Amino acid sequence: MTVIYAVKKWKKRSSSPYVFRILKSENLSPLKACKYAGDDEDGKWHGVIKDLKYAESHEWVKVDGNTATVGITDHAQDHLGDVVFVELPEVGATVSQGSGFGAVESVKATSDVYSPVSGNVVEVNEELNNSPGLVNSSPYEKGWIMKVEVKDASELDTLKNSDDYAKFCDEEDAKH
Repeated sequence: MTVIYAVKKWKKRSSSPYVFRILKSENLSPLKACKYAGDDEDGKWHGVIKDLKYAESHEWVKVDGNTATVGITDHAQDHLGDVVFVELPEVGATVSQGSGFGAVESVKATSDVYSPVSGNVVEVNEELNNSPGLVNSSPYEKGWIMKVEVKDASELDTLKNSDDYAKFCDEEDAKH
């Protein structure tokens, strides 16, 4: 098991402008862990992975062939707080880009989850039934929600890359 600790400077929504966050990544190779887009020129931690696509509703998608793995972003889970329940879609269900397919309930709020791509659900992360906190501790690895057989790959072109999503999150946070 590879365990990597990284200290990132990130903007906190409190009176202190910056705090240091210790990130622990288990079962990631050093190369994969370095795919996190953090410390840009502005020194902000963005909590995104460079090879994923992102929806403005804060879901991520990773495509492998014609299968897309979907989950909520680190930004989303951070704003939600401790996740206590994840409503999973049914295997075989049809999802449409931008339509809700489930919900994530935290100690703070319940938030709908929207599909970043259209297609048929081929697998769901049953582990979330017993360990919904995986969405918090490992949003891009163990906390994925569903896998979809992609119906229209051109929909991926409408999603944001990591740099655009990080900028979108910064702008969104600045409004609050």
